[in-house]
Amino acid sequence: MSSVTVIQYVLSRLHDIGITDVFGVPGDYSFPINDAICNDPNMQWIGCCNELNAAYSADGYARIKGVGAVCTTYGVGELSALNGIAGAYAEHLPLFHLVGTPGMRTQSSRALMHHTLGNGEYNIFQSMTAPVVCAQAVMTPQNVAFETERLIAEALYHRRPVYMAFPADYANEPVVCSAEAIPLPHSNPDSLNAATDAIVAALDKAEIACLLPGILVARTGLQAIMQDLVDASGLPFATMFMAKSVLDEQQLNYIGMYDGKLMNEDVRYFVENCDLIIEVGTMHTDFNTGAFTANLPAMKTINISHHHTIVSGKIYQNVEMKDILKALVRRLRKRKGWTMLQALFHCTSIPCCAATITAKSLYPRLGNFLKSNDILIAETGTCSMGLGFERMPAGASFHNQTLWGSIGWATPAAFGASIAAPNRRVVLVTGEGAHQLTVQEISQFGRRGLKPIIFVLNNSGYLIERLLCKDPEMAYNDIAQWRYSELPYALGCDGWFTACVTTCSELDAAMETIAQGNNGSYIEIVTDAYESSALAMRLHQSITTLYNS
Repeated sequence: MSSVTVIQYVLSRLHDIGITDVFGVPGDYSFPINDAICNDPNMQWIGCCNELNAAYSADGYARIKGVGAVCTTYGVGELSALNGIAGAYAEHLPLFHLVGTPGMRTQSSRALMHHTLGNGEYNIFQSMTAPVVCAQAVMTPQNVAFETERLIAEALYHRRPVYMAFPADYANEPVVCSAEAIPLPHSNPDSLNAATDAIVAALDKAEIACLLPGILVARTGLQAIMQDLVDASGLPFATMFMAKSVLDEQQLNYIGMYDGKLMNEDVRYFVENCDLIIEVGTMHTDFNTGAFTANLPAMKTINISHHHTIVSGKIYQNVEMKDILKALVRRLRKRKGWTMLQALFHCTSIPCCAATITAKSLYPRLGNFLKSNDILIAETGTCSMGLGFERMPAGASFHNQTLWGSIGWATPAAFGASIAAPNRRVVLVTGEGAHQLTVQEISQFGRRGLKPIIFVLNNSGYLIERLLCKDPEMAYNDIAQWRYSELPYALGCDGWFTACVTTCSELDAAMETIAQGNNGSYIEIVTDAYESSALAMRLHQSITTLYNS
């Protein structure tokens, strides 16, 4: 019989795949998990202010490290985290949700315990979680080895969360089973060769072609291979909003953000007039396609997806993205003639010097403030829409919850990213409305000695809602006005540089101070209530037209 317990086995395997930190909030049913994490020399317990923030933090962590974990107690804890788990599912992030449940003897007796609905049913919350995870299991001494390997394989194959329940009376029992790690699948050789041949043939016929690398390139960790394909083929590439910074935006092959008819008309014209467009791991969401204004006809679009490829309407099943990218790197000839067009897409914007802070003066300043290797976390809404069209420095990465779009995500996600990459500079840009939902997690930066740079845009309410609703002056768009620049001190972030700026000169001075310092920074940026980026305004105009039609 093994001396390794059920929870120790799971933690060991999670460490093997790259998880060294578990976010969460403790609870009596989850004490065996909490204790095991704290006692494991290879793991660190990262306490959060609530379970939703813990799930958001694990999301931010997984965006940097590829995988993440969150631990909650039964019922009240797991349901609080569920919105964050759903966001990770929508955005293809493999999170491991460790849930401490009442013991199996208690469950069998149908006792009316705390954190239950008082009806003796104990599988209700697991059933509630089922739609937003790709696999589930109740971990026992007899099945933990097999189920752990199965859930790891499912999470990595689908790049989505999984649910692991630990009955309190089983978690510390010794493991009485064994299992081998399940390898990730390889492509069917015949399908791979046929798909590669079809793509090479299509490119040979195309006079002008381009690449559209998508978010799944980042989620599967294939950025280096994707870059090899750009280099080997010489093809230009654009990205959709969700995949911003998936590859270096400073290279000459990058032509900019493709957002249908809403933004960047020169990029739209080039992409849509190519003879062939190769999509790699893209998702045709509303924000990715410029509110579905993108024009990418199926017959001139090749789609390389996670586990299959489509060429000229024909589906090649069992073709793994990694395998076909490697095959194309070997097969494609390098195209020339692209250099003469590069200058068109590499103009540098100069920030406006207006006294008051406008969108035209703010977002270029924030873009110019970024440095190589920075991690930028941009909140859902107008701030991400403005920053999304600023070109990122080499090595920097842009993160936004583009599809799920849950406001409040960014602040704890930035905390998770900081835990994942303590030696990189994390820059958080959030609107004050979203910030109010999850602001408690600022305290965790101070607690852990982390030094983020935080910009809070104060425009007196929910600006994106004002722009999208029929009457922007409705009371539900108003929020309480806080003294934001005083929050870090109140939340225990001693020594941070804080400021409230209302003019460009004050913002420039604050940025200069940040550049010279080496501590956490928190800047409140006050703008007019309706000061909006170009994309936000175009969405507003399209919605207004819809309401008035």
